[in-house]
Amino acid sequence: MSADNESRAERIRRLLETEGPTVKRNAQGFNEGRYAAMADVDGERLRTEAREIKEDAIERLPELIETVRESVEANGGTVYLADDAADANEHIAAVCDDADSLVKSKSMTTEELDVNEHLEAAGVDVTETDLGEFVLQVADEAPSHLIAPGFHKSTDEIAALFEARFDPDEPLETPEELTAFARDHLGERIREADVGMTGANFVLAESGTITLVTNEGNARKCAVTPDTHVAVAGVEKLLPSVDELGPMIELLARSATGQEIAQYVSLLTPPTDSPTVDFDSNEPIGGGAEDREFHLVLIDNGRFEMREDENLRETLYCVRCGACSNSCANFQHVGGHAFGGDTYTGGIATGWEAGVGGEETAESFNDLCTGCSRCVNACPVKIDVPWINTVVRDRINRGAEPDAIDSLVDGLVPDSEPAGMDWGKRAFGNVETLARLGSATAPVSNWLADSAPVRSLLERGLGIDARRNLPEFRRQTLRQWDQHRDPDVATPRADREVVLFPDVFTNHVDVDRGKAAVRVLEALGVPVWVAGEAGSGRAPFSQGMLATARERAASVADALEPHIEAGRDVVVVEPSDLAMMRAEYDKLLPAERAETLADGSFEVLEYVYGLLENGVDPAPLTRGGGERVTYHAHCQQRTLGLDAHTEAVLGRLGYDVATTDAECCGVAGSFGYKADYYELSVAVDESLAEEIEAADDTDADRRVVASGTSCEEQLTDLLDRPATHPVELLDPAREPADE
Repeated sequence: MSADNESRAERIRRLLETEGPTVKRNAQGFNEGRYAAMADVDGERLRTEAREIKEDAIERLPELIETVRESVEANGGTVYLADDAADANEHIAAVCDDADSLVKSKSMTTEELDVNEHLEAAGVDVTETDLGEFVLQVADEAPSHLIAPGFHKSTDEIAALFEARFDPDEPLETPEELTAFARDHLGERIREADVGMTGANFVLAESGTITLVTNEGNARKCAVTPDTHVAVAGVEKLLPSVDELGPMIELLARSATGQEIAQYVSLLTPPTDSPTVDFDSNEPIGGGAEDREFHLVLIDNGRFEMREDENLRETLYCVRCGACSNSCANFQHVGGHAFGGDTYTGGIATGWEAGVGGEETAESFNDLCTGCSRCVNACPVKIDVPWINTVVRDRINRGAEPDAIDSLVDGLVPDSEPAGMDWGKRAFGNVETLARLGSATAPVSNWLADSAPVRSLLERGLGIDARRNLPEFRRQTLRQWDQHRDPDVATPRADREVVLFPDVFTNHVDVDRGKAAVRVLEALGVPVWVAGEAGSGRAPFSQGMLATARERAASVADALEPHIEAGRDVVVVEPSDLAMMRAEYDKLLPAERAETLADGSFEVLEYVYGLLENGVDPAPLTRGGGERVTYHAHCQQRTLGLDAHTEAVLGRLGYDVATTDAECCGVAGSFGYKADYYELSVAVDESLAEEIEAADDTDADRRVVASGTSCEEQLTDLLDRPATHPVELLDPAREPADE
């Protein structure tokens, strides 16, 4: 079967087996390097400053274009603002009208325009001189990463490729041998080229300076060796002046590859008065400014429309570092040939592809963003990448055409959502309704859901993988349990009361963790109410059902605001629901309502930590007695910076805690239940499972605790023992471990 005819699931399976191991090693290496490099600087200050610079530059974009035009023309060069790819290619071809050969440094913008194909059709011999791009040009493949286009290729694969294409005199086996061969081969092309083409990491409007940040010397050679230099850059690359460059240079390499600074930072203000230099002999080979041409081609191609789109505008802040890709567990396992579109890859690719090509160009990979938000903390300009993916997902849903079945059941679809959207997304987005039905009819609902005919129907109709264990609904929900119990508050505290917000899973499936949360808080002297609402809107939000998510957010606000006004704190068991309240409601609710919920809501172990820090006696809680546990924090719990609270509480109560470093468990709410992504979900979790098993003692397995629903379910499926929520360890009703 050709790659063009592969299904999504088949493509992911193939890439997991072929490119996956190399992609994982390289992406995780970059990501680990970023952690180390950012630890050496005040990253938060730099990221805030960088974002402010980009916000200002995009706001002033028309002004900066005119400024750079004046600067470049004063230097003797030309500036052309291209409306779209066809316009840009026509202009570049005209500049290269008398050229036989052109050498290029790495540029994603020229990939976006398909410059190579256009020039080659016009008779120009085009050579990529970046090592990774050169490898892909020889292999006739597309880049798989924003900054490391060939990082899906192993050394052995590159050696075989060069052997087949060039038939070298001596075998090329090591990275050093391959690099030396490519350097010599490309050096000759650069010396002979008529035109050199580069991109630009930044363009400084005040001086007309092109900034190139690279780890290879080829870019500056392409810029200064041929008599004509063409720089191609999206308009978003403009900065006002060199004064704004510092934070960008400080962050770019750290975010991209974990380096303190890139090998080469070149500031070129062409044409240059200095003669061209032979880069082998360092001797001048002639040509001053009067002999050289410089052309700056600025690209719109949808960017000005993105600038006016309040939800896609942030995409233009992107500095193309690839940190969102490197930090993403899904990308780490399949790379940009699955998690990417026609040009761009990774989480930010949805914004770029939708902006320059339309929402439909992002449809094939958009769902690979699970909204875990780890990329937000990685981004050097704080782009809310998951929000961009969610908005585009919503637009894709709304662009879907209803089919015959949709028309027949039109009355069953909420008016707020389009009739033509995917049925699997509808099911996952309305999971609260399904859960209410499941609990009301349990245990019959569980028996039916586990039967082979129903599982087959669910897989064919809704895309729910038959290999995935489904949650078992409880007949008595947490809310019903609360209504029929007698509260047991030990010495109530006059200054604290809590309303516990039970997520759908806690209310309908894992009721025990909800009960444990209530008993723990009451044992610490805090009266607890259980909220009537049980869905934060996370489920529809994750499916791109924004209208439904807004409705759910408003219902939650209606239910919780009276408690907050009465002085009660909102405590949440599921971290993804807390992330909704603290990070997403400001997009779904009026600012004042969102702020009220964000300020008044807490994760359950975060809240327990606060109580203990403020002098509450932990004696009523179950002590660890040295019990060995391995703790895995939920992705969004880490993004919110709350995982340390759980570690601190467990440690304080006498548990021997080992923590995991794995980025993700792989389920991410509904993602791991979908047949298209089951293998990827399992592959992601295997890294976590291996880490947990490695932490086990030789004589006994450690107890596994996980803060999120997805994490608990995934680990329970893949390990030979159940994973539990950490609040259940503290439950006064639990039997303590042997001391």
